[in-house]
Amino acid sequence: MVWLTRGVLAVAAAMAVSAAGAAPRGDIRIDDVHVYPESMSSTQDGTVYVGSIKGVVFRAKPGQTMAEPWVHPEGVLSILGVLADPGNRTLWICSTPNNFRSPPAVGVSAVMALDLNSGKQKAVYPFPAPVSACNDITVDKHGTVYASDTPNGRILTLKRGDKDLELFAEDARLKGIDGIVFGGDGTLYANIVSKGQLVRIDRGADGKFSGVTVLTASQPLAGPDGFRLISGKRFLLAEGNSGKIDEVTIEGDNAAVTTIKDGLVSPPGVTAVGKTAYAIEGKISYLIDPKLKGQEPGPFVVHAIALK
Repeated sequence: MVWLTRGVLAVAAAMAVSAAGAAPRGDIRIDDVHVYPESMSSTQDGTVYVGSIKGVVFRAKPGQTMAEPWVHPEGVLSILGVLADPGNRTLWICSTPNNFRSPPAVGVSAVMALDLNSGKQKAVYPFPAPVSACNDITVDKHGTVYASDTPNGRILTLKRGDKDLELFAEDARLKGIDGIVFGGDGTLYANIVSKGQLVRIDRGADGKFSGVTVLTASQPLAGPDGFRLISGKRFLLAEGNSGKIDEVTIEGDNAAVTTIKDGLVSPPGVTAVGKTAYAIEGKISYLIDPKLKGQEPGPFVVHAIALK
């Protein structure tokens, strides 16, 4: 009878997870030291992916409270952007040089495509000159990949079947571009980490880049970084310099910003799974602040935050 009761409960729990998409699980600890993550992503079933300065992708399957080392792609540098793309059955990552790593990660920045299930590397798409820093990735409804280039103020694209990245936009107003995301209506947005701005990437009827509109935010932003869609016009935003995670609602040229979590240590990335936001602490100050450099940063945790 006890076995039967447990079996029924297990089946009921599995059905509940299937119906809800993912069961709440609280915080997720990353199973490694000196990880210094910069970006994260997730799928609807609750699988969470986290990049790292080491070039290792960590993964927590649905219900797991520990993100384990999953794959270390061949030729990868440090990992910045991470995006799960079920439509292309791909995990996209930004492989980017990093002088703060020991030894430094030296090479050409690239978008890498990994199989979403196995982690096997499928392709590598180097950024064209000049020296670049792939920072974040988003995908449109047609499966076209958009990647941000922070120092050069560029957005590069990769259409399905193409073998090389193409220049979509280059603009002085985009220098410092970091997070990039499509809204539910297909509008493309980004943030400028160096200026504390949220911007709309305007496109003409032909889909080509036509300009940049700076949005009016309801409160100041400090180092906006990870930028992810919740649904429709609602987004999650990580503020690396203020330790905040925000919910942002965009209407026209205005962005209503509500802080839903603060007190984190330089959070660079965030993602949504159902009614839970997950945010990482980058702890980058332990690499760049002379007062902290060389000290033990402690465990790296993905914090669970309830959404309304």
